Amino acid sequence: MISNQILQSTIDGLKNIARVELCVLDTDGKEIARTTDMKDCSAAGMEFVKSPADSQEIQGHQYFKIFDEHQLEYVLVVRGSGEDVYTVGRLAAFQIQNLLVAYKERFDKDNFIKNLLLDNLLLVDIYSRAKKLHIQTDTGRVVMLIESENGRDNNALEIARAYLGNSSLDFVTAVDENNVVIVKDLSESEQGREIDKAARELKSCLQREGIKNVHISYGTVVHEIKEVSRSYKEARMALDVGRIFFDERDVIAYSELGIGRLIYQLPIPLCKMFIREIFGGKSPDDFDEETLTTIHKFFENSLNVSETSRQLFIHRNTLVYRLDKLQKSTGLDLRVFEDAITFKIALMVVKYMKYMETFEY
Repeated sequence: MISNQILQSTIDGLKNIARVELCVLDTDGKEIARTTDMKDCSAAGMEFVKSPADSQEIQGHQYFKIFDEHQLEYVLVVRGSGEDVYTVGRLAAFQIQNLLVAYKERFDKDNFIKNLLLDNLLLVDIYSRAKKLHIQTDTGRVVMLIESENGRDNNALEIARAYLGNSSLDFVTAVDENNVVIVKDLSESEQGREIDKAARELKSCLQREGIKNVHISYGTVVHEIKEVSRSYKEARMALDVGRIFFDERDVIAYSELGIGRLIYQLPIPLCKMFIREIFGGKSPDDFDEETLTTIHKFFENSLNVSETSRQLFIHRNTLVYRLDKLQKSTGLDLRVFEDAITFKIALMVVKYMKYMETFEY
């Protein structure tokens, strides 16, 4: 079914070109779109629906039936002067008929993509339906997820569609109330850097159109249509994990999550047990701001004492004193690689637990 807005826009354009008045009625004689008031045509339209004719002139108006696979969908009424009114009416009816076909195909493809993303199709159905819908099955694709300030923004959905254009190779849809999903077709030359660039350009486009607090994630590239759901799951995980461990980033790839994606899948009781076994009754984020800043900067500089002290604007011995003090309180020496790894994981586990606590209340 075509939206009333599209129908209105279509007949407005036809009126400007052909200089005739048009009205679209449903099968009950109700006006759906019009360029001028034609309420006096409703009764005649109802009678025309019952007639076997596909087109008819009634009281100076031309009436045309528009079908969707042999099912009557609309009645088009055309009013104007001159011998060309009938021809214009036929052209207008043909245009609306083509819109019906296009929108039905788009709906079918959209429904297929949604079920594909959610793993609701059997393998044999995936390939048979893809063939019927003329969707290539062995091309490179990647799934992107868009999240904005208010969850899924319908404007974001339409802006993304407009940004990608009318390409039949890319699909923009939504499977829930939170995110916009893009299944992007890739050329053979497009790699991770090009995908990241495309995601950032899309984010900029959304922000220019007034969509606030945009975050985009994407999964890995897949080359079989049956694997698209995996890229979707990866993009969803990237969005969640990025929210926890990479909150300063607005574009995140699944391949960049590192150990964060492992921690994200740990059960909370196991996380608590790990923290308890490593630190006793303490938590690694209970340190004062100065100590935490020192720890994070030390990690950022790959455990390099000289570079860390330089960036913190402190003497090297002061940094060594802080690390020694931390070792006494935790039993972990961050200058030793294994202890540093343990401490880094512990910080991430605590961050993950705190994030998950927000969903318990």
